Amino acid sequence: MFMSDILTINIKQLNRTGLLLSLSLLLPIGAYAETAEQKGLAIAQEIERRDTGWGDQTASLRMVLRNRHGQESTRRIRSKTLEVIGDGDKAISIFDSPRDIKGTAFLSYTHALKPDDQWLYLPALKRIKRISSNNKSGPFMGSEFSYEDLSSQEVEKYTYKYLRDETINGRDNFVVERKPQYKHSGYTRLISWVDKEMYQPVKIEFYDRKKTLLKTLQINEHKQYEGKYWRPSHMRMDNHLTKKSTDLYWENYRFNTGLSARNFDRNSLKRTR
Repeated sequence: MFMSDILTINIKQLNRTGLLLSLSLLLPIGAYAETAEQKGLAIAQEIERRDTGWGDQTASLRMVLRNRHGQESTRRIRSKTLEVIGDGDKAISIFDSPRDIKGTAFLSYTHALKPDDQWLYLPALKRIKRISSNNKSGPFMGSEFSYEDLSSQEVEKYTYKYLRDETINGRDNFVVERKPQYKHSGYTRLISWVDKEMYQPVKIEFYDRKKTLLKTLQINEHKQYEGKYWRPSHMRMDNHLTKKSTDLYWENYRFNTGLSARNFDRNSLKRTR
């Protein structure tokens, strides 16, 4: 789920041939990484390898927005994601409540190196709005998540540096620094805590363009699906500047449901129900 093109070899091609898998089984992370940068990249590649092959995914979630005074508002969302080999994933999120935003839909095509494509369908206006690359750091539907946060985290999007090992709640983690390689990012760096057993992030710190800690994402209550894929049941984003927060509660994960690229074209935004 995290992930830069420091090596000149094609990692996804090696995954398909099984060569990278053979190497990872023989050598522990860090055994063939001589520098902090190489080790950080190796961790990102292992995260991607372990989370490849799920095809498509659906889930439902409850979004709870909380202002600095503790007042809450709740939204219900359906999520669909299509795994794309050789590029970033495609995803669509459909709002079912509250009534004033029901039918609003967000479509995202993540890319490894070129700018992501993102659109927002506004049913009241019956209009599809394209999200500009310059506006990816803006808030998504009033939440503390930005449009940038909603993209799949392709390896090639970042450079990496392993910082240290650290224990959180009795579990061992790698701590890895990522720096965006793409234009118009709202962040100068991200610090991720990656659980050594699951190879999934459990905490991420986001530093803004002034290099100040802007937000912290806590990712909790992971469950394993299909005997392989780890997914969280709860995510909480805290904004340290605004004192606002957003919680996401995930449920009803399903995999390989038969979705295709047609379910993620621009016309699908208007077909959402």
